[in-house]
Amino acid sequence: MPAANNSNVHRPLCLVTGANTGIGFEVARGLARSGCRVVLACRDQAKGEAARNTIASETCNPGIGVLLVDLASQSSIRSAAQEFSRKHDVLDVLVNNAGTSSPKRRESPEGMELTFATNVLGYHLLSDQLLELLRRAPAARVINTASMMAYGLDLEDVNFKRRRYDASTAYAQSKQADRMLTWALARRLAGTSVTANALHPGAVNTALLRAFAPGYSGITPAEGADTAIWLATSPELAGVSGRLWVRRRETPCEFRERENEDALWSLCDRMTAG
Repeated sequence: MPAANNSNVHRPLCLVTGANTGIGFEVARGLARSGCRVVLACRDQAKGEAARNTIASETCNPGIGVLLVDLASQSSIRSAAQEFSRKHDVLDVLVNNAGTSSPKRRESPEGMELTFATNVLGYHLLSDQLLELLRRAPAARVINTASMMAYGLDLEDVNFKRRRYDASTAYAQSKQADRMLTWALARRLAGTSVTANALHPGAVNTALLRAFAPGYSGITPAEGADTAIWLATSPELAGVSGRLWVRRRETPCEFRERENEDALWSLCDRMTAG
């Protein structure tokens, strides 16, 4: 999907989660600058509207909207997807970016460990709910924000009911799962017009980084957003799927084992059944 312009050609529609701050805001702003229509999926209405107003004003792009959704809540995701589907017939780009970490074990409204619920089940369920709209696009792209901080996935205890809860392990588990779900989704989309890729944005100066590494500044959110914007808009990514990207370069992923990917996929299906 090449970058859009302001002519009368089709202007790609992009949905970015966690778009009112940090990396998500910069991804949304970059896509708006390229001429895409962009919907900011945010948990807080006021913050979402403030981000929308800023992006619309800076880019002179009138095609910026807000979708209210809590990615930790499956009922919220389903309601938001229904609302989005009522307003739009097609979706060209889905950027699953919203993420969280909690110093203490907390649960989602459905009783799942909050980090896994938001960072993994949120990606999985939203992608599933919007898959029909993605399939209607000439060449749609699903882009999942993963991380090189990835380890510790325990398919027998993703909710940390048996293990001692640790914030770093919970986050790293979720990001390992995000990669694996991307590969599983890419296989399921093979032969269709939809691709799926994952990226590591870098150590970005956000609240999440400051929680894990106090005093470490990292790169700017704009720098962290660059690869996601490139994956969403670059013509050279047409048809490219199932790969991990860092700084616009393909990077090997150690978590590639079809049986484990399918086991995780089945687990996520069961955890989001409703």
